[in-house]
Amino acid sequence: MIPEGGAVVTMHDVARHAGVSVSTVSYVLTGARPISPATRKRVLAAMAELDYQPNAMARGLASRRSRILGLLMPMDDRGTGATETAFVTGAAEAAARAAHHLLLSPIPAGDVDALRRLASQRILDGALVMEVQMEDPRVEVLRELGVPFVLIGRTRDTTGVPFVDIDFDHTVRGAVEHLLDLGHRSIVFVNHSQEALASGYAPALRTQESFTTVMAEHGLEPLVVTAEDTAAAGRAALRTALVQCPGLSAVLAMNEHALFGVLGELALQGLKVPDDVSVVSMVTSAQVADLATPALTTMTSPGSTLGRLAVEVLLRTLEGSGGPSHQELVTCSLEVRGSSGHLRRTPERTPGGVASR
Repeated sequence: MIPEGGAVVTMHDVARHAGVSVSTVSYVLTGARPISPATRKRVLAAMAELDYQPNAMARGLASRRSRILGLLMPMDDRGTGATETAFVTGAAEAAARAAHHLLLSPIPAGDVDALRRLASQRILDGALVMEVQMEDPRVEVLRELGVPFVLIGRTRDTTGVPFVDIDFDHTVRGAVEHLLDLGHRSIVFVNHSQEALASGYAPALRTQESFTTVMAEHGLEPLVVTAEDTAAAGRAALRTALVQCPGLSAVLAMNEHALFGVLGELALQGLKVPDDVSVVSMVTSAQVADLATPALTTMTSPGSTLGRLAVEVLLRTLEGSGGPSHQELVTCSLEVRGSSGHLRRTPERTPGGVASR
């Protein structure tokens, strides 16, 4: 019998509708005991027909699991853009498919006391860690408190640490080789800020090291400029680069927030993209690439894939089927759009970088 008049559907209603015991419905919800596929399917169908909303707290008490995963994602005043959001979306969708909730926590990477307070409340079954530093204090806190975790990123020492991450060396090589194939030799790398490098922010350090290595392998001088994650900082970085290398013909950016300032400054300097200067953005989503005119050539971020993989690895760990620590690198794919092209005659420029025609 289906409840009428907007009455709250209970587990007893589901059991009657499915023709099973209340304990069987409970086992389907909690996974405490194995249930045959046919019975599980019948119970889930009854839940859907009755629009049953299980009590998450009760399920947690019964199974000793909250079915809540924490996403530790430090954020600043600029918030999150489309590229960062893809990581969250991928993780949230994977968690939902497994009947879990994703709790987003913006605790700064260095605030171990706040993390310890959150983890000590035991509301999280496990944690996903983003914006990873080379020496990340969150790893030891989570280990100390016995909270299962997976990094979306890598520390310097990855011994016994489960992670999924971007293959930054492959990404940088792909971007540089694309520009070299187009004839470019004077390439500037626009990275995150000096503060980010000093804090040990792993993506900034790994990409800069790879850029320096790849350029040296080709006998070329690596030019690196740093910038805060703002358009204003990007404009200043481009001016600095033009002073240091007036003949630069390509920009490779690991800082998409600053990159829009770079594009604005190129236009202000009278330099056309890609006729005068080619531009490639690394670890960038297609949505962000399409915001620029012309659309950006990118080493496209696999953010959604990494978010999904991290959740899947964490859930396998929680279920006791994870085995040895999972460690996986995912590559960025080159997507050529309108911002990169063959090297043309390098315009003569004044010492300030302005092109003379």
